[in-house]
Amino acid sequence: MSVVLHFIDILGTFIFALSGAVAGVKKGFDVFGVFAIAVVTAIGGGVIRDICLSATPPAGLDSGEYFLVIVLAVLCVSFFQKAILTFSKPGTFFDAIGLGFFAAFGASKTWHMTGSFQLSVILGCISAVGGGCMRDVLLGKSPLIFTAEIYASAAIVGAVIEVLGVSGKISSVLSLWLAIITCTTIRMLAIKYRIRIPPIKNSYFQD
Repeated sequence: MSVVLHFIDILGTFIFALSGAVAGVKKGFDVFGVFAIAVVTAIGGGVIRDICLSATPPAGLDSGEYFLVIVLAVLCVSFFQKAILTFSKPGTFFDAIGLGFFAAFGASKTWHMTGSFQLSVILGCISAVGGGCMRDVLLGKSPLIFTAEIYASAAIVGAVIEVLGVSGKISSVLSLWLAIITCTTIRMLAIKYRIRIPPIKNSYFQD
């Protein structure tokens, strides 16, 4: 793995861990609960991706580096809440950034292991949304990927851009940052302007 990709992976882990820790604190969880939500959010999608790629044990569970990064994120949320609250809806803000980082990293890692365009996009998306989905389930919420939110679709766009880069269609260095910025921007704009995907109208089905 290149130094740049490793940096993207670690930074994405930290940002998603911040998102999970903020969610845990807002729920009033104890230290273990906040840490558990941070762990699931930070490495959940990557673990699913690595299992699908038969890359076992998954990097997120095998390396102590990820553990230290998550601990650092939890400490930041514990002791610097006032600074974190300078962001509007900090949990959502960090989640949007993490989405971009993991969509790009997951797609890149999958491409280098398989060379499959379709699989790289799928697992890039799963890398980005998997942890957040697990977090929402543990918090008793409907996962964002199953609501009208523009969430997984933003991750898919980011993953496609990254795969186009690593497959030689565009510059791989350019595509990495373009994928991150595009995915994150789409998600943030969707939140800001409340852009949603229309649900299928239910006219006949009853509970």
